[in-house]
Amino acid sequence: MRVTVVGAGIIGLSCAVRLARSGQDVTVLTAHQLADTASMAAGGLIYPRFAEPADRCAGWTAASVAEFGRLAGQAGTGVRLLPGRLLRREERPVPEWADAVGGITRHTGLDGPWLDALAFAPPLVDTMTYLEWLAGAAAAAGVRTVYRELTSLEQARPGADLVVNAAGLGARELVPDPAVYPARGQVVHLRDPGLTEWVVDEDAFSYVLPHGGHVVCGGTEEAGEAALEPDERTTAGILDRCRALVPALDGAEVLRTRVGLRPARPEVRLEREGEVIHCYGHGGMGITLSWGCADEVAALAAES
Repeated sequence: MRVTVVGAGIIGLSCAVRLARSGQDVTVLTAHQLADTASMAAGGLIYPRFAEPADRCAGWTAASVAEFGRLAGQAGTGVRLLPGRLLRREERPVPEWADAVGGITRHTGLDGPWLDALAFAPPLVDTMTYLEWLAGAAAAAGVRTVYRELTSLEQARPGADLVVNAAGLGARELVPDPAVYPARGQVVHLRDPGLTEWVVDEDAFSYVLPHGGHVVCGGTEEAGEAALEPDERTTAGILDRCRALVPALDGAEVLRTRVGLRPARPEVRLEREGEVIHCYGHGGMGITLSWGCADEVAALAAES
């Protein structure tokens, strides 16, 4: 079957790999080079933060954790398993996705503003390395990539038996779906001083994610904002928050600042509509949900 995947971010490439490995003839249509995708700015921590629908997202997360677990430590993937702590300032139960990430240990009686910490060791993905590996895996599976701007999904239909809409933020115009909106995220990369765990202050939306050569420090989530230029005051605020969270970052060299537009939606849309499979609206959870969603897309494609 000839399948056209619209979008070459983390979701589109994951779907393309799964489809091609199942024997489909896959072409990816994209207007963007890999380096320009929102996925490149992601921190890469695998956990479904407030993702909806929660039950389906937990299942997709579990599938992704299993796949990333197989990739962890393999040369060139940028994936490893690393322990860390999710700090919380408000009383909340252990989330229902706890089992999906391999189990969580809860610690109470913390110092500072935090009421508890959830400790677990999920996959942590260096997105810059991983996306290059994933694009290579797609090419090795026979996936072709065509760079072309689309103004509607109908333009992807000629020559295809099935279209997979993994257009991310582009789905707002291509479907069109006004429920999709940008959620601007800015991060700062510091040179890694040798950190051995990640730390997230969930309620302050601050995070420190070490990848060996660099540390991703974040972040922001600005709903409706679409500016791609880094903001210097935002950078200063991120550095202040992250150095307070992890004092070992004091004096670490600033390497770069990145901005990405998360393709947000009240909930992920993954469903088949005739000869189109929609898979978009993942917000900041694209990497976390990627392999689980790709598995479901491949299953829906097989229903043809």
